[in-house]
Formats: sequence, structure tokens, C-alpha cells
Amino acid sequence: MIRRPVSKFLFVFLFISTPLLANNSAADISVSRIDKNTFRISIGNSQFDVIIRDKVLLSKKDRLLEWAGYSANAVYHYYGRFPVDRVRIKIEVTDGNRVRFGQAFGGESPSLRVVVGEDITPEVLRKDWIMVHEMVHLAMADVPRNQRWLLEGLATYVESVARAQLGQLSEDFVWKGFLSRMHQGLPASGDRGLDYTPTWGRTYWGGALFCLLADVEIRKQSNNRMSLRDALRGILKEGYSMKAGADNALQIFEAGDHATGLPVLVNLYNEMRAQPQPAELGSLWKSLGLSLQEGEVIYNDRAALATIRKQMLKP
Repeated sequence: MIRRPVSKFLFVFLFISTPLLANNSAADISVSRIDKNTFRISIGNSQFDVIIRDKVLLSKKDRLLEWAGYSANAVYHYYGRFPVDRVRIKIEVTDGNRVRFGQAFGGESPSLRVVVGEDITPEVLRKDWIMVHEMVHLAMADVPRNQRWLLEGLATYVESVARAQLGQLSEDFVWKGFLSRMHQGLPASGDRGLDYTPTWGRTYWGGALFCLLADVEIRKQSNNRMSLRDALRGILKEGYSMKAGADNALQIFEAGDHATGLPVLVNLYNEMRAQPQPAELGSLWKSLGLSLQEGEVIYNDRAALATIRKQMLKP
């Protein structure tokens, strides 16, 4: 979830650095303690400060910092860098044993707010998606409110794909999630295009469906040499991170198409922005060689786009 307000903060530096993730395969990650409540995590050329003020959560700081680094690793691997050079992450407490909520705040000094249960366990944190989702928001510029489906749909789609590409999620887990939930993004009776139907389903899963269709189409037109990830890396390279704003989604899509040399994003946006354009999801799953039977993912490697599907969740 994204919110616009941003605050600026000053930090006290302490130079005490220790390894954070022993199994990191994307970038070197380290953590430094700034004061009793603030910890600085470095990944690549980026740094983010994690603030934990609650005493109960502070006693679990090691698992929370590992979770933040673990999540940042997936985003770094997908984009080839962490989206912004500095970000502030405030972890707040609630009751229970799960991650409850997350928000991203854009502008010159981006920040994240994540609400975590006081009884959280390392196992629950490893499975949770919220921190990665909010970090993906950092890799996209703010857009007008009627195009928020781009921000939320992108984070919904990339969160799963990025974690799978780094080996944090299994292919079965990701495809099962998409097969069982992607239909929530289809237009209902009376719906218009993505820019004009700001319902929950169309915003999160309609945006994710746009990303899925774009990913498949870029791979088709490039003979599987490029993907949505190449377009998104190009968009980020052009400066469209959460530190910036865009007049509209079209200029972002133009930057993505420029990066791949293919007119996929602009064409797809023009098809889906104003008209409902119901995607034939059944046909898409069939062409990718995917089906869900009795809760299990079934793969058909003879399907027309099976070769593309096999590469979509690979590093």
C-alpha cells in the first residue's frame, strides 16, 4: 500500500558492521547499530535504516533485521540493484503472530511503515510477503490516483516472481497463487478499464494481470530473451523510482518499451486503460501449460508457451 506523505530524518552513525545473511546470493548485506532503536542495513550501494522502538520487538531485532535483509535481497536480485539509495523503515508493534500491514511513503526521502505482531516467529517472517511488496513500491514513480493499479498490481506480481527467482518461493507456490487469485483482476459487469475502475480486485489483481500479460508478451516477441524485468529495470534506470513522480503511466510505459525495444507496455495499456478488455485467462493458462486440479498445480510441457512459462520464475 502506498501513501504520499514523506518526512526527513537525521541519523547518528556508529560504524559497527556484521554479516546479515550467510546464504545471500545477490549482494553483500551487512547491518550496523546506530543507536538502541535504529539499525542500518547496507545492500550494494544502498542503505536503509530500520527503527524498532517497541521493547518486545526490540528483543526480536535479529529476526526482524534478517527478514528486512532477506526481503531486500529479493528486490535487489530482481532489479539488479536496490531501487533507492536511502530509505527509512519503521517497524511498529501490534498483537498476534503475523505481519499485519505495510505502507510506503514516496518523495525525496522514501520511507516504509510495517506493523508486526509481538509474537512473530522467524518461520512466519520467512513466509510473509508484505515487506517485499512495500520494497517493490520503491522501484516505481508515483502516478495519478486513477492509475494506482500500476503501483499495487506491480508489487503484487513482482513480489511473487522476485522471491521465486531467488529461490525463496517454489514454482508450485507461485503458480498456485496466480491460478487461484488472478481471476480477481478480471472486469466485472459494469466495469470499465483499469484507469476507471478503482475496486480492490481491479487495483491489485487487475494490475497484476496487466503485468502477467506484459511479461508473457515481451517474452513472446523477444523469443524469451527479455521479460518484464528488463522493462522495469529500464524504467528504474530512467529515474522513475518512488523518489519521483510521473504525470501519467504512459510516460513510464514508454520508458519500459524503450528499454526492451518492443511496444508491449504502451500497446497493452492502450487496450486496458479505458475498456474492460476481459483477458481469456483460461486460454492463457492453457497456453502456458498450467492448470489447478484438486489444489495441485499440473504442468503440461507440450503447451504452446510452456518454454516461456519454464523461464518466467528462473533467475
